[in-house]
Amino acid sequence: MGRKLLIIGGAEDKEGSCSILEAFLQLAGEEPNLVVVSTASEEGYEAGATYYQLFQKLGAQRVEVLELSCRKHAQSGASAKLIAGAQGIFFTGGDQLRLTSLLGGTKVHQALLYALPRGVAIAGTSAGASAMSSTMIVGGLDEVEPQKRAVSLAAGLGLLPEAVVDQHFAQRGRIGRLLVAVAQSPHLLGIGIDEDTALCVEEDRVRVVGSGAVTIIDGRGLDYVNISELAPDEPLALTDICLHILPPGFKFDLAARRPIF
Repeated sequence: MGRKLLIIGGAEDKEGSCSILEAFLQLAGEEPNLVVVSTASEEGYEAGATYYQLFQKLGAQRVEVLELSCRKHAQSGASAKLIAGAQGIFFTGGDQLRLTSLLGGTKVHQALLYALPRGVAIAGTSAGASAMSSTMIVGGLDEVEPQKRAVSLAAGLGLLPEAVVDQHFAQRGRIGRLLVAVAQSPHLLGIGIDEDTALCVEEDRVRVVGSGAVTIIDGRGLDYVNISELAPDEPLALTDICLHILPPGFKFDLAARRPIF
């Protein structure tokens, strides 16, 4: 079994081939029970309804929407049971801090962590993608050079503990803030995912799907970093940092930290 994740950079195609959403259905298996979790959005009903209709259009027969607008709902045994019975779980976009603050430590969160090693397909787009890591980007500055103030971090859902994820990556110029996140925690892989692009994770092996690219920053071999010495708006120094740009079809080994050819 093992973990199966689909981490989407946001703005995935919903009108054409819907290749990323199709990839999620394939990951979930034949005739899956799907649960759409719309907690990240303040307009949870509308966000859930959008994906409910999309997955039905793509042939899914059993789709439930779980809005979870407060922690009381996330502590519900019925909500946890719905997660436990799913073969595919999809997190919509919105605000990743809203998602983690409402789900973190609840029965639904525990059911999600239990589902992961059983091979349940778990996908998230935009905010739902950022929330998958254990260390989560909750905000920061776009289109700036690497500075200490460029990124804010918090605890995520813990589905991808070896990485920190950013989304809408090329479109919003977020390489600066991802470099800062890696500088703060060089043991983590920095993963930046473009719009209409996803990283499909099966155990430790990943492949890129969609129309854009995935940027992977490996700081494990950093020779020099000065982030602890800087004022918030001073430029960061990083030497001997490793950068991978992976277009659609390319594969990567998360454990070995190298591309697969």
